[in-house]
Order: sequence, then C-alpha cells, then structure tokens
Amino acid sequence: MVGEVIEVPAELAASQEKFNGAAGRAFVADLPHLSAAFLRRWELRIDGPAMYGVCALVLPVVRSEGTPAALKLQLLDEESAGEPAALRVWDGDGAVRLLEHDEPTGTLLLERLDSSRALTHVPDTREAVTVVAGLLARLTSVAAPAGIRRLGDVAHAMLERTPHALRRVADPA
Repeated sequence: MVGEVIEVPAELAASQEKFNGAAGRAFVADLPHLSAAFLRRWELRIDGPAMYGVCALVLPVVRSEGTPAALKLQLLDEESAGEPAALRVWDGDGAVRLLEHDEPTGTLLLERLDSSRALTHVPDTREAVTVVAGLLARLTSVAAPAGIRRLGDVAHAMLERTPHALRRVADPA
C-alpha cells in the first residue's frame, strides 16, 4: 500500500476548476495525499486505472481480505452530502452498496460493480431505457432519508431563478 501514487486526470482537474474554483483546486491538489491516507486507513490496494467523472475520482481497489471495491474521492458539497444516507437506505438494492464512509471528507468505499455490464453496451436503446425505468421505480419506492434534498425543492429553486437568468439572455424566446 505504501508508495502507491495516483495521477489526477487533467479533465477532472479542469472540471473542478470550472465548477468549484479555489475549493476545486485545493481538492485536486490534495487528492494524492487523500487517496494515500484512505488506502492506508481502510487497508486497500489499487487494482486498476483510475476512473473519474465531473466531480469525483474513483480508484478500483482490493480490500485486505481480497474483496474488490471502489474508493470514491469527492469534494463534499450539497450534491454529495446525501449520497451516503441514500446508499445506506438502498443497501445494494438497485444501487451500489456502501462499505465505508468518512463523513468529514465525503470519501466513500463502495462495492465494485461489473464494468462489463454497462448500459451503453446494450444495443437496443428501448431495452436500456426499460432497465433505467425499472431501476428508478425500485429506487423511488423507498422513502428518502430525512434531510435529503428533494428533487421538487431543487426544481422549485431553479424555477425561481429563471426570470433573473432570462434577463441575461439576448433572446429569451
């Protein structure tokens, strides 16, 4: 575990800069230290190339007893704050299972999913949409934990900002 070095993808650094400014730059600068700390703390070994999206770095790892997992390092914000509570409620039923969580940093250790089973590999888009619809039905059949942001509240806040945003658009139509 000691000596494992991660490389932060330039695309992740750019998106953190774009969306989070100084906080994003600080997060990216700390990723090598943060990842090393959690590799030690949770006794993990990196097991493949890093993955990333707009907001998080995910390292495929193996736990000390040999179980594959995924270490998700992300900037703690309103988007990520409710993720651990939701994952605990779903407990692997339609969503990835949460194995460990560090509340101060928002770092998650998740069960590792089978990357060979991506919906992008399903040739029939109707079939893929049906899978997503069934998944959403399963996930929304469980009441959200207290304190989780509600989609209706987020949409309402967006609608309240719309008139102000439209004034900055040259042609609101």
